[in-house]
Amino acid sequence: MIDLYYWTTPNGHKITLCLEEAGLDYRIRPIDIAKGEQFSAEFLEISPNNRIPAIVDRAPIDGGQPLALFESGAILEYLADKSGKFLPKSGRQRYRVLQWLHWQVGGLGPMAGQNHHFRHYAPRKIEYAIERYTKETARLYGVLDRQLEDNDFVAGDDYSIADMAIWPWIRSYEKQGQELDDFPALQRWFEQIQRRDAVNRAYARAVEVNPDNDVAMTDEARGYLFGR
Repeated sequence: MIDLYYWTTPNGHKITLCLEEAGLDYRIRPIDIAKGEQFSAEFLEISPNNRIPAIVDRAPIDGGQPLALFESGAILEYLADKSGKFLPKSGRQRYRVLQWLHWQVGGLGPMAGQNHHFRHYAPRKIEYAIERYTKETARLYGVLDRQLEDNDFVAGDDYSIADMAIWPWIRSYEKQGQELDDFPALQRWFEQIQRRDAVNRAYARAVEVNPDNDVAMTDEARGYLFGR
């Protein structure tokens, strides 16, 4: 059994999506980030960076004591290795998948996250920041679109943890000021993944945890999310 410390953000969705695709047993332990639950002593023992997601695998690969992991990219790689799915065990294709996983973790996620912040959550509108991150998000969408022109999935012919990492961030394209019609290969890929049963199961779990999928942006919530 895997304990998933989770909230309904793109980084959280990556892990429910992977767990559903891999068919691994898990239970969700919600961490309401707008209430500051990510700063609890219990959670910080698992995720010292006070960010979701994190996991504790009660039956880890090596058969030893329970294993705690934080950082979504590391968790995806671990779950792929544990299940034997969605990431080759060795060889060039493993590194092709991992390079796109790191592209999301180091590029698309941070840039789209800043896009979300300045477009929707910043206490005042800063046009320079909005334009900067909207354009950079569009550039990254273009990189992905070109990659998908000749590939069924992000890293080639096979669905992988790279697709699972990227898709939840693209799902918020409207909030990022993007139109999928501008990126036809990306749009084809996006719609193909959207139809997967595991994706729908993962997002059903999100509704169970946070039915409104919204944050009341009180001063207290801003402090927890942006000020600590």
